[in-house]
Amino acid sequence: MELMDREAASVDVGMQLRRLREERKISMRELARLSGLSANALSMIERGLTSPSVSTLNKLAGALEVPITAFFRIESQRQPVVYCRASQRSRLPFLRGLWEGLGSENFAGRMEAFALTLETGGSSGSFGIVHGGHEFVFCLRGTVEYEVGQDVYTLSAGDTLIFAAQMTHRWRNNGPNVATLIIVISGYDETERPVEFHTVTLQGKPGEEDAE
Repeated sequence: MELMDREAASVDVGMQLRRLREERKISMRELARLSGLSANALSMIERGLTSPSVSTLNKLAGALEVPITAFFRIESQRQPVVYCRASQRSRLPFLRGLWEGLGSENFAGRMEAFALTLETGGSSGSFGIVHGGHEFVFCLRGTVEYEVGQDVYTLSAGDTLIFAAQMTHRWRNNGPNVATLIIVISGYDETERPVEFHTVTLQGKPGEEDAE
């Protein structure tokens, strides 16, 4: 099965945009000026009349000073015990890859766990990632280059990597085959959402057009 055939969790992006805009007390006209989009396009997005492309979401994220994943955030009642079936995972496809939540989105503790499935060339983008806490990486299959600080580690199936997450890091599948990583982050400040740093630079599926 192609990665892009797998569906992402259904999220009302327009509602999230309105919430983020109102939280920051930014008018639609002001957001239009900051993002370079038209007020009409913003109104259609907020009313659910059109779906924004990743390019449009990147402009809005920059204007609102939030990671692009804030538009896909699903707030839920956090629990001390979370049982997540494979069919219930949150999914976010991106260019040459798929991000999957492993239930930590609903967990009351300070731990985040997710899976990354990467086609050849799939990466975290050109910008480094920095956040609090500690990061554990387990390579399930394939080969992935993980850059931490000034060093680059090549992870093959069965290899692991642990590091202090305030060190700049990023990842990329430079191998010929699909690769899968399990990443667990812990020990971060309770106000942080480290998982969003790992998805902020992810790009969308090819062929998407702007909703401007």
